[in-house]
Amino acid sequence: MSKRALLLSLASVAASAASAPEKPALSNGSARYTAPSASGAGSFTYTVDVSDDSGIRGLKVVAWPASSKLKPTAADLRDVESATCRSTSDDTSRCTYTFKVTKKEAAEAAKGTWYVSALATAKDGDTTFVSKAATFDIAG
Repeated sequence: MSKRALLLSLASVAASAASAPEKPALSNGSARYTAPSASGAGSFTYTVDVSDDSGIRGLKVVAWPASSKLKPTAADLRDVESATCRSTSDDTSRCTYTFKVTKKEAAEAAKGTWYVSALATAKDGDTTFVSKAATFDIAG
């Protein structure tokens, strides 16, 4: 193969790679657990910025204790609750998942380290699964 043909082939591959759609990206994620108090329920909140060149359709989230030895998959997250996502630009959304934690739920929850798994879906259908998108602790 001539040098010219090789360079044209490489340029074509580079152009294809540059124009290939990106998968959704998660950044600036944080998880916060607040235990219930005498005056009311506690809460769990996970917030993350999700970006994709086509925009964001949604984010599915599940929290699970490290002691459970679970290994959630993207398929597992397709049927869990969704975070609320609000656009912050054409290609980025700030997604927040929150729920209240009762005293009974807190008493029954495994103590120690917990992980958050997340499945982001872009408007073009691309997905990104992160098995350990965030970590938080429940004190014992």
